[in-house]
Amino acid sequence: MKILMFGRGVIATIYGWALERAGHSVEFYVRPGRAASYGGAVNLDLIDMRRRVWGQRVAERWPVRYREALEPDHDFDLIVLSVPHHRLPEATAFLSPRVGRAAVLIFGNLWTEPLAAIGALPPDQIAWGFPQAGGGFGVDDVLHGALLRSVVFGTLGRPPTGREQVVRQAFREAGLRIKERPDFHGWLWVHFVSDAGMFSQGLRRGSLSELAGARGDLREALLAGRELLPLLQARDLDLRRHRGALLPFRAPTWLTAPALAWLTAHVPPARVSLTMHDDPDAEEPREVCRDVLAEARRLGISVPRLEAAEPHFAREETGS
Repeated sequence: MKILMFGRGVIATIYGWALERAGHSVEFYVRPGRAASYGGAVNLDLIDMRRRVWGQRVAERWPVRYREALEPDHDFDLIVLSVPHHRLPEATAFLSPRVGRAAVLIFGNLWTEPLAAIGALPPDQIAWGFPQAGGGFGVDDVLHGALLRSVVFGTLGRPPTGREQVVRQAFREAGLRIKERPDFHGWLWVHFVSDAGMFSQGLRRGSLSELAGARGDLREALLAGRELLPLLQARDLDLRRHRGALLPFRAPTWLTAPALAWLTAHVPPARVSLTMHDDPDAEEPREVCRDVLAEARRLGISVPRLEAAEPHFAREETGS
């Protein structure tokens, strides 16, 4: 399969590497002038957890190919679009007249209605997924990150189409297990508010990675997430369809916070899920919290813990 990763962000790079190692042809679309500044290779320092419970370290210099233009008559089979949710409108506007015949994998957070989020992209060419990887580029220009063994795919209330199955198969060929979410719309919103609860406490501490093993901070993050459940109900989401995902927020925190602290301190997959988010300047956590708080205020939902964290994610006032 010929695959175009949109941008050279962390998620695009990690999954681009995994897909190319599985035999697929991978290129990166980057803005004009970026290819020269990026250079012809990416330095990777990854924990690859696809085949080993404790993970396998990968340290290598990976040669990559870039393109700075995309014509509608391209021959890519798949375009992987993984950008922060607040940048998705800009990305879909660029891709819409250039998508050609390719499938487009929307691969990340959404807080709006999914079909509205894709703009003018053709719905019958869309696949929906969510990454289970993360990390960041350090000052040494090395991508330090982790790739977990599974990846989430979903649909909007119907079985996957043939095109969507082909996309899933590419990820299976890369050694990834597929987790299906039939109500992907609801799953995304539950995940979004879960992130807002965790991110709000992580921003208080400096980054999400600081929560690993921290019982008190994890308790506050869980309680912040619990306070956001009425917001999902106010958006007409049937929470009964997501009992498993919501259990950590509904269960007593005297039980869940110590368990989560132990897991994130001692079990690599759980620990990596927090420590791979260690960039104190990352904008996406702030945007997630801003959008959730704005929606809570619009709908009149009380979210005291998220409001208390607002100084850590509010936009700075600019003078005239």
